[in-house]
Amino acid sequence: MEELNWREIWEEKQKQRMRPLKITYDKDFSAKFAEDYSAQAKYNEYGRKAVSALSEILDDDFEVLEIGAGPGTLTIPLAMRVKRVVAIEYSETAVKYLRRNIKESKVENVEIMNRNWLGVADREIKDRFDLAVCSHFLWQVRDLEEHLKKELWTEITGKDYKGEFDPDADYFAYLVLRQWGRLVNVRVMNYSVERDFEQEVRYIASFIGRYVEVDTHVKEIIEQYVSGKGLYREKRSAVVMWWSIV
Repeated sequence: MEELNWREIWEEKQKQRMRPLKITYDKDFSAKFAEDYSAQAKYNEYGRKAVSALSEILDDDFEVLEIGAGPGTLTIPLAMRVKRVVAIEYSETAVKYLRRNIKESKVENVEIMNRNWLGVADREIKDRFDLAVCSHFLWQVRDLEEHLKKELWTEITGKDYKGEFDPDADYFAYLVLRQWGRLVNVRVMNYSVERDFEQEVRYIASFIGRYVEVDTHVKEIIEQYVSGKGLYREKRSAVVMWWSIV
């Protein structure tokens, strides 16, 4: 079997994921989108389902390292299940929402490190934790293409849809881990999210804006697509994977 050149593939995926947003219809878009993301953390069915999927390996005495906590989507339900969570999050905006959501949830066993994970030295974390978790790129939005509709993509960009909104590469991570010889445990969980009209418009704009400028005209196209749906409910599935380092 030909060996997977995972570094080259992953570098290309990172380039796609890190495309800067071109949102010009609202100067406060980033702040509002961050608030939307924090609201999802409060709804938090994803976090509860993820912790449930991990329940067979969790223990009440576990000390857990979470890499990239965001507003606490996984942090808070995890903290309710284990002894202690150390949450590393680089974004000051995310940390602000994380602190607020932790306070509102009344959990008291979370330590926040407002730092870049890549700058954390091995000596700071080695042999300190029973489990390390990260939910950066393991989401599998099964129906994202259906959600955005190829017609909407073509209308806005003027180009044929070619799979730009690739799911978050859980299959890719699995292949890399297997190539490394890791025995990977996999569980699929189903969950749902809810967004109101404005949140849904911003959600779609956050993807489209990686490829074209989302100005007032493009926003109106998105609003026409979203209009009439009321509270938007979306069913999703995600893959939870874990493995031992020994």
